[in-house]
Amino acid sequence: MDDAHLRELIPAVIGVLVRRGADFASAEDAVQEALVKALEVWPADPPRDPRAWLVTVAWRKHVDAVRSELARQAREELVHEEPPPGSVTSVDDTLQLYALCAHPSLTPASAVALTLRAVGGLTMRQISEAYLVPEATMAQRISRAKARIATVDLGAEPRDLATVLRVLYLVFNEGYSGSVDLAAEAIRLTRQLVALTDDPEAIGLLALMLLHHARRPARWTAAGGLVTLAEQDRALWDTALIAEGVELLQGALARDELGEMQAQAAIAALHADARSADETDWVQVVQWYDELVALTSSPVARLNRAVAVGEADGPAAGLAALAELDATLPRHTAARAYLQARLGNDAVAADLYVTAAREAINAAERDHLTREAARLRASARSPMMERWIVRHS
Repeated sequence: MDDAHLRELIPAVIGVLVRRGADFASAEDAVQEALVKALEVWPADPPRDPRAWLVTVAWRKHVDAVRSELARQAREELVHEEPPPGSVTSVDDTLQLYALCAHPSLTPASAVALTLRAVGGLTMRQISEAYLVPEATMAQRISRAKARIATVDLGAEPRDLATVLRVLYLVFNEGYSGSVDLAAEAIRLTRQLVALTDDPEAIGLLALMLLHHARRPARWTAAGGLVTLAEQDRALWDTALIAEGVELLQGALARDELGEMQAQAAIAALHADARSADETDWVQVVQWYDELVALTSSPVARLNRAVAVGEADGPAAGLAALAELDATLPRHTAARAYLQARLGNDAVAADLYVTAAREAINAAERDHLTREAARLRASARSPMMERWIVRHS
């Protein structure tokens, strides 16, 4: 059994231990120890039932921990009631575990880390490398998250699927860093969630991830520079992922239960369907942004809609839509710069790009905006130089 398949068993095994009486933190620790043992034993002696094997070993690890710490009388009683090895309930608590790791009491960063640890089965080192923080810092973050939800009843936890989807999308947006591809991990976990729920919004999120992931090979230059959607080499896009994403989206939309993730995926599908940026059906893109704004009232969706209006109805219309929004929104200045450049106001756009670069949230975005400012300033100087040459020739 490969590493990915082994990690797919983790949520269900943790769920069994919690249902038997272990607290969440102890269950997660015991399962991690069982996984280490599995990697040692299974290559030479693979079990007939991997899930039952993990449950048995993890439960024994938990019992040993309780005994060694001389737990309170309640836990001593739990030890004496140890189920026979291999006895595994047919109840699958995986979905509740997803919800528990995305509990509203947790910060987004803590929910993401705990999801990667308890549901994804990643090691502390893998998670800390992905987020570029020391392993001890990540261990403290996860430990605090476990403590915060220690008293939550897994069986009674409501299935707040929308919160789970948001956490998985946060994981996906981290992309690739360190020794683990978080985008691929988010897709794996979302596939698992779709299999558990068959929910149209979960399917919509999976479609959205696949459509975005399909463009990944074209998103960066060899030197690590950002390539905008309009400039990407579409021959590098993964057509198989696009086809799968579109098919999933069509199935979800056919249920007539539109949600935020489906609307976002529909916009991504329109971009994926166009052979070039100029051939994008911008009118439909605006219509889908209208749906998204109606669903979420998201300022970010309104900002993106204004840019789409600029493509569909002209940059002046886009600037008018943008003027209705809060100018302090992230990327608002960059959007103004883009639309001013489309309008032919290169000098104004260049100055805006300089300001946007100072506001950029990451180095790649800052470098791209700085290059755009330099390009437009050079373009704005050229006509002035030509006029000087004419006057002085």
